[in-house]
This record gives sequence, C-alpha cells and structure tokens, in this order.
Amino acid sequence: MLKPVHLWALAVGLVISGEYFGWNYGWGVAGTMGFLIATVIVTVLYITFVFSFTELSTAIPHAGGPFAYAYAALGPVGGVVAGFATLVEFVFAPPAIAFALGSYVHFLYGDIPVIYTAVGCYFIFTVINLLGIKESAIFNLVVTVLAVVELLIFIGIVAPHFKLENFMHNNMPFGTPGIFAALPFAIWFYLGIEGVAMVAEEVKDPQHNIPKGYMMGICTLVFLALAVMIFSGGIGSWEQLSTIDYPLPESIGMVLGKDSGLTKMFAGIGLFGLIASFHGLIIGYSRQIFALSRSGLLPAVLSKVNRRFQTPHWALIAGGLVGLISLFTGTTDQVIIISALGAVVMYCVSMISLLKLRSDADFKPEFKTPFYPWFPITALVLSVVSLVAIIYYNGFLSLIFLAGLVLTLILFVLAGKHRIPKAQVLAQTGDIPV
Repeated sequence: MLKPVHLWALAVGLVISGEYFGWNYGWGVAGTMGFLIATVIVTVLYITFVFSFTELSTAIPHAGGPFAYAYAALGPVGGVVAGFATLVEFVFAPPAIAFALGSYVHFLYGDIPVIYTAVGCYFIFTVINLLGIKESAIFNLVVTVLAVVELLIFIGIVAPHFKLENFMHNNMPFGTPGIFAALPFAIWFYLGIEGVAMVAEEVKDPQHNIPKGYMMGICTLVFLALAVMIFSGGIGSWEQLSTIDYPLPESIGMVLGKDSGLTKMFAGIGLFGLIASFHGLIIGYSRQIFALSRSGLLPAVLSKVNRRFQTPHWALIAGGLVGLISLFTGTTDQVIIISALGAVVMYCVSMISLLKLRSDADFKPEFKTPFYPWFPITALVLSVVSLVAIIYYNGFLSLIFLAGLVLTLILFVLAGKHRIPKAQVLAQTGDIPV
C-alpha cells in the first residue's frame, strides 16, 4: 500500500520535467514578472483542483478516470469530452519532453540532431512498456529524489549570481495580456500531477495520506518552480533563455561557461528527470487508451492485451504513433499549448462533474474535498479563465482541438456507443496491465 512518501514521489516524478524546460516559453509572451503572476494563478488552480479530483477518484475507482467521472455525472457526451481531453493531455505531453530530451543530448553532443534522440526515445520506451517492464515505487522514488537534488544544486550554483535588475529588466513587455498568454506555460509546471489521484485505491488510509502526499508534492513543486524561474531570470539576459528547450544547462553555462565539466554533468543528470516524466506519461496514455477502448469509446482493438507480456500493445503503439507524428509537425511550445488545452478542458468537466454528483444523495465518497464547494468552484473558475486565454491566444491550435472533439463525438454517436447503458460502461473496472 502506498504511503505519503510514495505519493510525493509520484506527484513530483510525473511533473518534474516541467521544471527543466517548457516553462521558459512563458517569458517570451509575458516577461519575467508577467509569467510569475501567471504561475501564482495556476498554482492556486492546481491546489484546489487536486483535492477535488481526489474525491472523484476515490468515489469512482475506474481506469478511465475523468471519462468515468463525467460519464457518471453528465452522461455519454460529457464522458466523451472528458475522455478526449484527457487523451490529448497525456498523448501530447510526451512529444514535448522528447524534444527536450533531444535538446539536452544535443547540448552535450552537438553532432546528434535533436529529432534523432526524440524519435529514439519513443521507440526505446515504447518497447520497454511493451515488454511489461515498469517503474517500481522504489525506482520512481530514487529517480525523483535524484531529479530534485539536481534542481537544488542548480539553485545553489546560480543563486549567488542573481541580480534583481536583470530579473526586472523589461519584466512585463506585453502588459496584462501577456499574463493570460503565459498561462499554458505555467500549467506545464504542474501538468500531469492529477495522475496521482488515480492510484487512490492503492493508498493506505487515503483520507489522511492522499492530502499529505499531495501537499508535500505541491509544496515541493511550488518551491522548485519559483526558485528555478526567479534565479534563472536574474543571472543575465532572460530573453536569451526564452526560446530554447534546455534553459537550465544554458543558465549554468552563462555562469560557469559552456565548457565547464559541471555544466555538462548537470545536463547529463538532467536526463533522469525528463526520462521519469516521459516514461510515466507513456504509461498514462496507454492506460487511458486501453480504458476508453474497453468502455467502447475507441475501437476495440486498442484494448487487446498481448498474450505473452500482458501489455496493451496496440494502445501503446497507437499513442506512440500520434506522438511521433507530432514531433514532425509542431514545435515544443505548440505541443505544450495543445496538451495544456486538453488538460484545462478536462479540469472544467471534472469540476462540473463533482458539483453535479454532490447533489446526488447516493454519492458517498470516501474522501471529501476540503472547503467544499469553494475548492471545486475556484478550480472551475480558474480553469475556465485559462481555457478562454488559451483559445484567445492560440486560435488555430484550438480549432484543431475542437475539430478532433467534434469528429470523435460524431463517430461515437454513429457507432451507437451512446446507447450503451451507463451501468455497463462504469462496471468495466479492474487492473490494466502495463
């Protein structure tokens, strides 16, 4: 049974890559102070959301996660919207990490193209998952601790070189609108942490340990996010770091020199943090595809399990193919935006589902959200604000997302899946082999 320290490791391990890259694109659209404000807003969103989401996961322990919660509360259409949004979040986050892995390797070995490493990572970790090899709680804990220690070392190296005038230079070049444009990059700091709530049934004394694990995780991530962002922004020209996939090694290079052995060692160890998140998200999207297929939302072949290795091989391959295609069609910032778009849509639907289910006298969750209804309402309002901002500043990507959602809904209805009794859909529970 999982204890708070394991939940902390899961929470931080799934998200830790967001501290290494991606967030810095927020500087490019908001400046240092504008992005700091956006991060504070998103931090409040996630603190209120994770506790609300935990109530849903303990009340409806279904492998489909948000799909099942929305299906129970809002019916088939709500379930499809939540399921599609969750898939977009988990399928499009790994390509961004693959880009970063490629960039870190390229920083170390300039002759290796970024795309080669990115594609190679997909093949390697898909094969590992196909063979049934997965992270144990101990392995996850070790990798997470290593990644956190590295970030603390980074902070220790760059902090003495911090200058407030560097951080405050041109700190809000786009004014208030820049804050809203930066929201998806602030979301990247925490995107995926909700995956911890899906192991609620494996937690010892969930009513007490889940809140402890989540708060430990959130506190760790908030400290690391703010420290990394602030100190990096004050060592020199933050504009120089706002368009690359390896801001941390570049920051140390600005302080110690790019040829420094410590700089190269930092970039090498940093791969572990990226790998932990990448591997965890592959497990995440394979679970989602498998569960949605089993519930009738996706083709039945995607819920087939390999007889020898007992892994959902077609689900792994399908998710990997989508990720590989995105590697060749987008850039890191675009992939992060569309992943964040899927996340906030899922957050909105999940919070609406919780508010709806709470009105049902038969809904009796083991864990209850603190400060209800203010936590889910706060999470919902901030999610809506984030959704509107993402759509406003990223119209084309939002249209692609909407087109995919509409197509999914049409195919769902044409296939007659909306007629499947709710009890039959939600009864399909059990362990998913990964």
